[in-house]
Amino acid sequence: MNLVELEQKIKYEFKNKELLKKALTHTSYAYERAIESNEKLEFLGDSILEFISSEYLYLNFPKLKEGEMTKVRATVVCESSLYKIAKKHEFGKFLYLGKSELATGGNDRPAILADSVEAVIAAIYMDGGLEPAKKFIIENLSYEIEIASKNVGQKDYKTVLQEKLQIHGDVKIEYIIINERGPDHDKTFEAEVRCNNRKLATGTGKTKKQAEMKAAEKALEAI
Repeated sequence: MNLVELEQKIKYEFKNKELLKKALTHTSYAYERAIESNEKLEFLGDSILEFISSEYLYLNFPKLKEGEMTKVRATVVCESSLYKIAKKHEFGKFLYLGKSELATGGNDRPAILADSVEAVIAAIYMDGGLEPAKKFIIENLSYEIEIASKNVGQKDYKTVLQEKLQIHGDVKIEYIIINERGPDHDKTFEAEVRCNNRKLATGTGKTKKQAEMKAAEKALEAI
C-alpha cells in the first residue's frame, strides 16, 4: 500500500514509515498476521489529543470557564469529530483490515476510523515530537473548537420551548432532521420542530443538536 499519498494529505512525512503503517493496522489484520496492532498508539494518541486541545482552549479562549472548557473539549474530542477528520483525509483507503472487517465495510466504520486518527496522532508524535502532532491536531480541530466554544454558553432553547408549550398540559414535541448537505467532514443539518404534529419552525446548524437548538430558538421567537 502506498502511504505517500496519505502523508501528503496529513502534511507530515514520516522518517519511520513503519510507525505510520502500525497506526493504520487494525486488530483484525494484526491478529491474522500475528503482528502488533494500532491499539497502543491509539491509547497514547488519545492522551496527546486531550492535552493539546486543552492547551489550545486555555490559550485561545480566556473567557471560557473551566466547566465550559470541559464541555467544549468533550464536544470536539469525540468519535464523530475524529471520524470527520478520517473521512476528510480518506483514511479508509489506507487502513490495514482483516478479511472479515473488509467484507463488512470496516474501512468506513466510525469507531475504526476515529481510533485510527488517534493512532496516527501518536505516530506523528513518536516520529517527530510534539510540535508536528500539535500542528496536525490544531489544523484539523480548530474550526470545530471555534463552533463548540460559541455554543457552549448558549441558552437551552429546547428546554425553554418545552416548558412554554407544556404550561397547560402535556403536548407531543418532536425534532426531525429534514435535510443534510455537504461532505461527511463538513455537513450542515436542517431540523424541524413540531408540536402535536404541527410545524413550528426550522433551523440549521453544523451538528444535529445545533440545528435542533436553532429550530427551538426560532419557534420561541414566533411564539
